[in-house]
Amino acid sequence: MQHPPVLTSVDARGVATLTLNRPDVGNAYDGALIAAATASLDTLRDRTDLRVLVIRGEGRHFQAGADLDWLESVRQQSPAHNVQASHAVANLMHQLNHLPLPTVALVQGACFGGGTGLIASCDIVIGADNARFSIAETRWGMMAGIIIPQLNDAISVRQVRRYALTGERFDAAEALRIGLLHQVVPLAELQAAGERMVDALLQNAPHANALTKQVALEYAWSDLSERDFHRLVDQHASKRQSDEAREGLASFHAKRSATWYPSK
Repeated sequence: MQHPPVLTSVDARGVATLTLNRPDVGNAYDGALIAAATASLDTLRDRTDLRVLVIRGEGRHFQAGADLDWLESVRQQSPAHNVQASHAVANLMHQLNHLPLPTVALVQGACFGGGTGLIASCDIVIGADNARFSIAETRWGMMAGIIIPQLNDAISVRQVRRYALTGERFDAAEALRIGLLHQVVPLAELQAAGERMVDALLQNAPHANALTKQVALEYAWSDLSERDFHRLVDQHASKRQSDEAREGLASFHAKRSATWYPSK
């Protein structure tokens, strides 16, 4: 039996939990996960009894970026289909970023690519000490344009210009230093740390919190105009179908260096 890619629940306090549920592939996102997560956010947005949203990943990893097999499948389809796929991902990040609730992400294990965009779209991020991060789209001939506005808000343009260009992996301590994480705790204490943060949020007036978040976003990099949003989507989709992306994904599957890496 196939399990749903996203699970949602709401407790008696009005605390919703959205769980990424593809643990066998590190919760890597594909079209089905993106659609399910977006539908869940749409449903939660319409409820008036909610106070906080917690996002977590089932299993060893929070979210290991895009499913590269899915990316290859999308890449081979029409330009219009690629724009649609990029729009779906960008829309999920936008909806999460602007959700009128405090959002708390709990991160363990891998948080790569789109996973960093997901947590950058959350208000508060707590990481386990085993969390690892990267923004490595350019390593596969693609680009992270649709999550860069949120990352600019979270870690500053200066840090994006390093980590989105090198694609290097970094640990929880570095993520804390640059602002991608607010707090680092031992893995065994991650859920308890999340509960403490939720309790702090519940002590505050819900409309005051929503208005504070709204005003903060009005002065943020990620409060995009419709024109800029669609420009980033088009760039993202076009780069996925480029010769570099074709070679990047081929090199990944062949477990070899890409042709742009100089031979010794």
